[in-house]
Amino acid sequence: MVDIAHQAATGSASAKDATPALVPLMAIEPGRWRALAQRAVEPNGYYLPAWELAVSATARGRMGASALSVCGGSSTRLIGLLPVVSLWQAWKIPLPALVSAHPYGTLCSPLVDRDASAEAATRLLQRARKAGAHALILRDVALDGAAMASFKDALGRDGLRPRVLSSYVRASLDASQDGDRLLQEALGAKKLKELRRQRHRLEEHGAISFDVARKVDEIKPALETFLQLEASGWKAERGTALIQDPGDAAFIRRAVPALAETAQCEIVTLRAGATPVAAGIVLRHQDRAFFFKLGIDERFAKYSPGVQLTLDLTRHLCADPLIASADSTASADHPMINPIWRGRFAIGDVLIPLRRHDPMVALIHASLVARDLARETARRAIHLLRK
Repeated sequence: MVDIAHQAATGSASAKDATPALVPLMAIEPGRWRALAQRAVEPNGYYLPAWELAVSATARGRMGASALSVCGGSSTRLIGLLPVVSLWQAWKIPLPALVSAHPYGTLCSPLVDRDASAEAATRLLQRARKAGAHALILRDVALDGAAMASFKDALGRDGLRPRVLSSYVRASLDASQDGDRLLQEALGAKKLKELRRQRHRLEEHGAISFDVARKVDEIKPALETFLQLEASGWKAERGTALIQDPGDAAFIRRAVPALAETAQCEIVTLRAGATPVAAGIVLRHQDRAFFFKLGIDERFAKYSPGVQLTLDLTRHLCADPLIASADSTASADHPMINPIWRGRFAIGDVLIPLRRHDPMVALIHASLVARDLARETARRAIHLLRK
């Protein structure tokens, strides 16, 4: 087994550069990390320090990440950061590659300083090489985003180019528009009329309210409401509700209040009278929001509480002058969010070769392709068995 993350974190550094190629993620000073996030060329709420440090500390299957990090020139200013794990830790493939650490939310775009993006991308790749990696795999990266563009430019200067392993298109919101006009254009008069009818029926259980919790003392009880809602439906049946795993529960209870302290998280809740019927967690980074998760009370499913909450959230984000766009962080063709948020952007897994004419890269690529094929074959077999 090749565990280059361990080798790099514990091995000796060269005389030319005494900085380890990889350091434990927990060793990155949060203040410098937050400062880089403020200057990042592309927002990513899931790589904010309060979130990713909590994930790496306790979240199921996501613990123990390392960091590729670089400072600008001779200064101590952090200009690039990418949480990573070894290919073995990510997918049990014993080959020398690093993979972006998965931060629970489906976005792993690196943090790259907008004022030094070329230097940051180039030196992050150099760090990966120094760690002994022959390839760097960025999973769930915005394919047309500014961070990926910085890496493409850096690779081009070395005569290299990335390979897209897989991709899909997911929903996003242009929050610069008027919310009601956007919903009218997206859903049409007939669908909106049906949703108003459902809302009136829901109102028979109590006056409808849409609440936004932002402050720490507000967000802690709102989080517990969300956790109970999420664990009351199909996610609990599948064992994927956050509260069902002690590590996941610890991560979210640490991350949400910490982000609330810097106004980078809010929890939205839809109530019928005193009864919460839907709730969602929303992260905020720069001018972008990230719709992390949604929980609903299945007893009210016939009134479409998740859709009702999303309509109110859409109006809320469109009315906020600090938010220009929102990432659904949803799967492709998501049946709930896709008809409402009509913006689209491409997300994918990308293989970045680190050396020219390297046969090891071909082996890594072939192993990843074989893994994806095996997973797809298994998925289809399970689907046939359930018919």
